[in-house]
Amino acid sequence: MSFMCASDSRITEKSLGSISKGPRVSSIGTTDKMDVEQPVIDDTLVRRMVAARFPQWADLPVRSAAVGGWDNKTFHLGEHMIVRLPSAADYSAQVEKEHRWLPKLAPLLPLPIPTPLAMGEPAGGYPWRWSIYRWIEGDTAAPERIADLSDLAASLAQFLIALQRIDPTDGPRPGPHNFWRGGSLTTYDAETRRAIALLKGKINAKAATGVWEAALKTTWDRPPVWIHGDVSAGNLLVKEGRLSSVIDFGMLGVGDPACDLSIAWTLFNGASRKAFRAMLPLDAGTWARGRAWTLWKALIVAAGLTETNVVESAQPWRVIDEVLEGRNIDA
Repeated sequence: MSFMCASDSRITEKSLGSISKGPRVSSIGTTDKMDVEQPVIDDTLVRRMVAARFPQWADLPVRSAAVGGWDNKTFHLGEHMIVRLPSAADYSAQVEKEHRWLPKLAPLLPLPIPTPLAMGEPAGGYPWRWSIYRWIEGDTAAPERIADLSDLAASLAQFLIALQRIDPTDGPRPGPHNFWRGGSLTTYDAETRRAIALLKGKINAKAATGVWEAALKTTWDRPPVWIHGDVSAGNLLVKEGRLSSVIDFGMLGVGDPACDLSIAWTLFNGASRKAFRAMLPLDAGTWARGRAWTLWKALIVAAGLTETNVVESAQPWRVIDEVLEGRNIDA
């Protein structure tokens, strides 16, 4: 489940649909930096920091999530709150961003999103700000938990339409804070071509290059819109088989919405993909870039060019096949 949901047995588990991790912009790109950039984050540290900063919650039990996320470490605080701490410097800017913008976006959206309750300061050897959120019940949107995938696709499309219609004035433009979500695909051009070269003989490299280069020929020529930046099954919650919440806005920004379309290939297929596409008022170029964002992430995971989790590492071949429409390996 997500960092804000009912059972901690699957907290922050993500599918390959999550495209939140690009190459490490500044901190944990190499092993020798990981020990420096990643402090030890455990129940004891969280309990101590909560007690010092928020004494009203000092007596509440702290319990580590059974499955932690990549960019944040997550802990239960009592029965109705969650503590999230960035795991590295690259993710620390997301804290203030979420506290500033989520309360403004929430009233304008058709589904619940995370509610920031408090922001903690660096302390006790932990170097970044951190957050306490209200707990949101629900299960991550695994296919076996979804009653009707086309219905979920339509609900998600309605959510994204509402998000894109919100005034983007002063919203955060693409940059290191969200790994350039909403920006140009050219940021990842060299990495994508390297991944294709490494995977030659394992994928249809010609088809992959064609998908990528077709997307590079298109641009978003409208005003920037709000983007979630990491629309994936792990960031969608369901209750009774229906979409109930959208969570994890760390990649939030304003720009080109193409990156929010990746779930069309990572979760949806056939009728559900058609339903999702039919509802969103986006042109063919935006869909081409959405396909390319999806391909980029699957390629770098398959090629071993990015640090990832067990869930993601098991998925890239299926996603590549979906994006390339089952085209055979190059002869």
